[in-house]
Amino acid sequence: MKYVFKYIGIGTLVLLLTACGSWSKKDGAAGAGGDGAQTSGVSGRDGYSGRGGANDPLSQRIVYFDYDSSELQSQYRSVILAHAERLRSSGRKVTLEGHSDERGSREYNIALGERRAETVKRIMIASGVSSSQISTISYGEERPAVRSADGQSMAKNRRVEIVY
Repeated sequence: MKYVFKYIGIGTLVLLLTACGSWSKKDGAAGAGGDGAQTSGVSGRDGYSGRGGANDPLSQRIVYFDYDSSELQSQYRSVILAHAERLRSSGRKVTLEGHSDERGSREYNIALGERRAETVKRIMIASGVSSSQISTISYGEERPAVRSADGQSMAKNRRVEIVY
């Protein structure tokens, strides 16, 4: 029964935040690749613009996952650790947004997005970040980075976004 209230709460929050209309057009803004996914050179509200170049892990704020998995791919560990170091030194707060592709039920995808965000959170906490600095939210399949049913596009939807 407590899971029902949890999902109702998450759904209500998603609807409330969507209704605000203050979201940036992350999932509709086509970049150089035309797919709308942000991977580097991101400039957030904190003013960080990723000027360190493509090899700067702080310039990457999206961590991708394999199909039906919340296990972190090894190539993203340095990205998470760099953001963890930044959080430790700055004391700032971050939101980890979990996402999934469209395969599976809505409820399953919300839970999968949550597990993905929690994976990233656990690594940050193990790196010394206070749990009070990190919040997580799962959008499941509701906010795709790319709206297409091909395998490559769906892979870009299986992600956690690090939002300052």
